[in-house]
Amino acid sequence: MTVLSPDALEARLREIGAERYHNRHPFHRALHDGALNRMQVQAWALNRYYYQASIPVKDATLLARLPTAELRREWRRRLEDHDGDAPGTGGIARWLKLTDGLGLSRRYVESLEGMLPATGFAVEAYVHFVGERSVLAAIASSLTELFSPTIISERVSGMLRHYNFISEETLAYFAPRLTQAPRDSDFALAYVRANARTPEQQKEVIDALLFKCNVLWSMLDALQHVYMEGHPAPGAFRGDGTPGAFSA
Repeated sequence: MTVLSPDALEARLREIGAERYHNRHPFHRALHDGALNRMQVQAWALNRYYYQASIPVKDATLLARLPTAELRREWRRRLEDHDGDAPGTGGIARWLKLTDGLGLSRRYVESLEGMLPATGFAVEAYVHFVGERSVLAAIASSLTELFSPTIISERVSGMLRHYNFISEETLAYFAPRLTQAPRDSDFALAYVRANARTPEQQKEVIDALLFKCNVLWSMLDALQHVYMEGHPAPGAFRGDGTPGAFSA
């Protein structure tokens, strides 16, 4: 592999997003197009909660490894975005309002009792990746945020259009992300462009983004397998009163 210019590296990263970001996944298409029933939407929100709740854990892991005050100040904003600066604020609290609005018990959601095993493995792999790989790779793994405004716009417009049990208030999580995600991805992209200077570093950056896309894709694979294709997972949310599951 030869050294890419910063522009060429960015172009490669954007190609990965165009090919592999999870807005292309069949489960997301079904969610956006109104092809899911209420229980399937609940299952998506319930499983996604673990990812949302783990984002500040991931960011705190990276924050402790950042070598300068400038970088730490920048990354602290991400913690506040998701944890909030007071009880009931921040992204996690807004996601719980989404699950509340879908009729899920908050205690049940936070307990993770109905979460798919694959969701847990994927999210924990991401947290471990950020803690164990280089700072450059850890920052590069966040570059899926380059593509999130597109999926947010599709998701919000599609869900409001197709589901009568969804309201703008229910989807309040997403509005701040339309400004937070571009701010964060602009910083991460600038860092990667400036610091991925060798073929090895550039491969590390590319592989990190591929890994993160795989994490998000695999979570939807599991949802599709269980909730669209009908392969039950023991103990997972079913929404029908089955022991070990939750009746919405």
